[in-house]
Amino acid sequence: MNHLIRTMHMNRIVQLSVALIAAATLYTGFYLNDRPDEPQTEPESVELKTAPSETSSSDTVPVFSLRDFNNAIVDIAERTNPSVVTITTSRTVRQQQSPFSFFFNEPGFDSEQEEERQGSGSGVIVTTDGYILTNNHVIDRADEITIQLFDGSEVEVEVVGTDPTSDLAVLKASASDLPALPMGDSDALRVGEMVLAIGSPFGQQFAHTVSKGIVSAKGRSGLRLADVENYIQTDAAINPGNSGGALINMDGELIGINTAIASRTGGNQGIGFAIPVNMARTVMEALIEDGRVVRGFVGIFSGNMVDGVMARALGMDEEFGAIVGRVSPDGPADRAGIQEGDVLLRKDGEPIRDWFRFRSEIMSTAPGTEVEFEVFRDGEKMNVMLTLGEVPDEEVAEVAPEAREDLEEALGFTLEELSDSIRRQLNLQSGVEGVVVAQIRNNSRAYRQGLRRGDVITQVQNLPVTGSDEFYGAIESLIQSGEEVALLRVVRGPQNLFIAFELPAL
Repeated sequence: MNHLIRTMHMNRIVQLSVALIAAATLYTGFYLNDRPDEPQTEPESVELKTAPSETSSSDTVPVFSLRDFNNAIVDIAERTNPSVVTITTSRTVRQQQSPFSFFFNEPGFDSEQEEERQGSGSGVIVTTDGYILTNNHVIDRADEITIQLFDGSEVEVEVVGTDPTSDLAVLKASASDLPALPMGDSDALRVGEMVLAIGSPFGQQFAHTVSKGIVSAKGRSGLRLADVENYIQTDAAINPGNSGGALINMDGELIGINTAIASRTGGNQGIGFAIPVNMARTVMEALIEDGRVVRGFVGIFSGNMVDGVMARALGMDEEFGAIVGRVSPDGPADRAGIQEGDVLLRKDGEPIRDWFRFRSEIMSTAPGTEVEFEVFRDGEKMNVMLTLGEVPDEEVAEVAPEAREDLEEALGFTLEELSDSIRRQLNLQSGVEGVVVAQIRNNSRAYRQGLRRGDVITQVQNLPVTGSDEFYGAIESLIQSGEEVALLRVVRGPQNLFIAFELPAL
């Protein structure tokens, strides 16, 4: 009897819960095929179908709206999933004699070795003739790239172009009549909208995984994942392998390329980031038409932001703005009369509150565009007009091999990629990523400040580094921007250390 009473009580709770949700559904309505900016009309009258009951009519609840909503989500997933592909990459790394061979006495350990490294990610088919959007970091430095379609078949692809500045890449599949995903308008996206994330977390085993969430925020920057950042934040589950996959709105349109997560564990914790599709579309069109992306350049470096203390020190009545640290000679800012020590208060009337967002906005603006700055100098404000230039090649180019040799000589130490064998030798945790110091001169600045052979460098100025290319690129950027000191985060055994040393003048 008690069991029967408990069962009836639970059934009543479920019925009441469904009734509340259904009532809310009837009140708000689900316009799954309407765009947010289109006028909505009153829904047509619908016959209410109630669940059968053996008691009374008051116990019946409408359930059709919940089923329709569920079916709409399923329909969107089924319609868009075939447009997402699984990307598998491989890269052969040749390693010379290991400087850490003294840890082992195995014969033959010192010989040259080749190690094949595998990677995986996702991509999105955006045209029926085979253009695919993905992240640059998914295919970066890959020797082979394999694309697997929704039906399990594989197609050959070629790299059309890459844009490390935005972390985007465009591939071209050797196939036609592919299921392309229509691109929406990410500028019209609203915080709170429901979205689906589709990709291949952890590789082919979990290919075409669909997760659901909402848009948690827009315009996220300062994450230091790329030079140009304007991310959509979502709580839809995103994990390693989802990079390059699709973020889809309730119209079944692509509105973002899933790129990264914020996590303390390495897995999904409800904070994921996607590149807006409007940015991705612009980059894709430039790579297809010109093979590169032309970006705006203002010629200002080292922009520290004004806070309350700085505002009082400068005699400012506003607590925002970017302080000009260095002006590129004969650059747009220099020609417009902007000087070191000036404070840029506003760009085209909008306050400058975040250096990374300001930098991303400039680089996302076409060269030749006129920009108006409100500038604070010596207690006075003035308006300055300047015409954006084009980012010089040296600002975005990778470090050339001969330049790397000069940089290694000036720094006084050399690096080696962090392979699995070295990771085991140094007894590192599996999650540690970086580059390992292979050799270091005792008279180098870095050695005097505490850097040692076997240290694993994981960050430069809070920027993560996972390979030597990233490390040397970060160091050269610091030198070119006039920085005098580099701050390294180092893993040494169980310790996490910070080591700062003076940069050489090149």
